[in-house]
Amino acid sequence: MERPQSSVADFYRELGAIFGVNLSPANRYGGFKALRERWHSHIKTTLFRPVLLIDEAQEMVSSCLNEVRLLSSTHFDSQCILTTVLCGDMRLPERFRSDELVSLGTRMRLRLALEPLCKEYLLDYLHHALDQAAAPHLMTEPLMEALADHCLGNLRMLNQIAADLLDAAGQKELPVLDDKLYIETFARASRPVKTRSSKGVRNESV
Repeated sequence: MERPQSSVADFYRELGAIFGVNLSPANRYGGFKALRERWHSHIKTTLFRPVLLIDEAQEMVSSCLNEVRLLSSTHFDSQCILTTVLCGDMRLPERFRSDELVSLGTRMRLRLALEPLCKEYLLDYLHHALDQAAAPHLMTEPLMEALADHCLGNLRMLNQIAADLLDAAGQKELPVLDDKLYIETFARASRPVKTRSSKGVRNESV
């Protein structure tokens, strides 16, 4: 699902678009029935359950999460007809403890909490990314060590820092990114600047 924060009506519209079912938001029971019939048909034909992947699931309203629970099972919860994967940040498991969603929380078969990535994994990722870019010598080893140490185990942050360094190297026409460039780039970003007020000069950090 691309828009997890939708209302229940838009939630059903998007489900209908995903699974190729014409739904009328005014007839929620009709949509409920049509989706389940489609999933039953899929299971009977392929022997596989359909899978619904919801990213940023912590943004979903509780009523939509409960609709997922009710849609996914049949025969008094004895048969699952839809596998749902909920992806989100640490607010998501906290929501499962609320009175509104405790029933959904107890039905979670597997929970995977991702921890910050280790330094070895981050270094392997950098080497792989440089190899795929056909530029294995673009970064020095000390720089890659520094990036892995300062990105908090987060690939998104690692890529953002590397992109900032690549932009700085391009402006200076440097053939290689090294730890000296890292220090210059980010030391300048956090260097105190002087501003003048009516009472004199004061230092402020930016």
